[in-house]
Amino acid sequence: MLKRIVIILGCVFLLFISWSSVLGMDTTTPLERQIALINAADVEIERGTHINAVPMLMQALSYETEFTVSVLERLKSIHLFFGHIHEFERILNMQIARDDVSAGNFDELARHHMQQGRLADALSVLRQGVARTGDEALKYFYEQERYAFTTSRVAFEDVTAFFNSGLQVKNDGLWGLANMQGRIVIPNMYTQISTFDTADGGSIVAMRPDGAVVTVNLSNYPTAVFEADFDIVQIGNLSQDTIPLKTGNGNWILANSRLFTTGEEFEEVSVVSNSAIAIKTSDGWGVMRLNGETIVPFEYDEIIMDEVGQFYIHSTVFARRGDRVYLYREGVPITETFEDARPFADTGWAAVKRDGAWGFVNVTGEIQIGFHFEDALSFGQHLAPVRVGDYWGYISIYGAIAIEPQFYEARRFYHGSAPVLTEHGWQIITLVERLD
Repeated sequence: MLKRIVIILGCVFLLFISWSSVLGMDTTTPLERQIALINAADVEIERGTHINAVPMLMQALSYETEFTVSVLERLKSIHLFFGHIHEFERILNMQIARDDVSAGNFDELARHHMQQGRLADALSVLRQGVARTGDEALKYFYEQERYAFTTSRVAFEDVTAFFNSGLQVKNDGLWGLANMQGRIVIPNMYTQISTFDTADGGSIVAMRPDGAVVTVNLSNYPTAVFEADFDIVQIGNLSQDTIPLKTGNGNWILANSRLFTTGEEFEEVSVVSNSAIAIKTSDGWGVMRLNGETIVPFEYDEIIMDEVGQFYIHSTVFARRGDRVYLYREGVPITETFEDARPFADTGWAAVKRDGAWGFVNVTGEIQIGFHFEDALSFGQHLAPVRVGDYWGYISIYGAIAIEPQFYEARRFYHGSAPVLTEHGWQIITLVERLD
């Protein structure tokens, strides 16, 4: 009986509003009109005739009051009840577009996207939510999900590391070049292959099975052939249009991508790293700029390099003498020394070893993450490879595990991708959301 009275009163009130509007006599406020529509819609919902409530609630949305949020919640519930996914999403998007949006609205939309298999959309929503609300729970949710990745189907016998968006890859005993997605750009037909260099239109230097050293472009067309009275037995990596070549007598020479060389010989020499080069003399290893300026004196046992030979990043160099590693910054050594180290990458902190464990330092040698890891590589794009037990995973800049240890080996991230060693061989994982 009471329900019937409520329905009758609601209908009478709505009828009154309609006639008052027609006669120009409407004296009700927007709030009163919205409440009447909400009450009438609630009656329909209670009766189980949800669909009849939708037009009432849509009309109620035309009034902006303190109850508008509750109107959106009712509409959202109805569409979810009927499985109207697109309408449900539309209401959720209306909620997060409002000035009074709550962290819970962002959380709900993100989880909805994840249930629909749209992780990238979910991460975008969470990122917006963190920016607009600063909510700690949303930040935690985002940090937990932002490191999701996909794995390439292709696998390789061996790889180096990404450099200039290319990756040296080995299959069937021969080397080629792959792109960021793992697609072969230069076929696996060389016994040795350099990194890809963008200088002079873009090229690599490679050694054929017959021992010939050639420069080829990205179409694998030869553009130069090394011609001299001596043999080349090993090639280095091409960087800034310069490549080290080891001759048959054990010494090294430098050539450009056109394979012209001055013939000057070195006991040992590195690739060019940000306009610097490491050279071994009778006094030891040192580093100099290409203009001849000394950065690290020639007195060290080793200049520490990464997988492709880079060593001079952010004006820093790690140099080993005996059982100690020194960090040089802008040509000046810092006081702290380490047992071992990895060169800095283009972004982030460097991995260093102390008392048998690995941690991370910034370019001035200040500890950023403590010495907790069995092995580690330097950070690339907010992530650093670390070894925990028998497996490698990745930590975030907060020092927490971001990608669970599950790989036999791992390399740094570069433009959102990283080579990892799995049971299938070396594969490429790519972050769903790229971190820069």
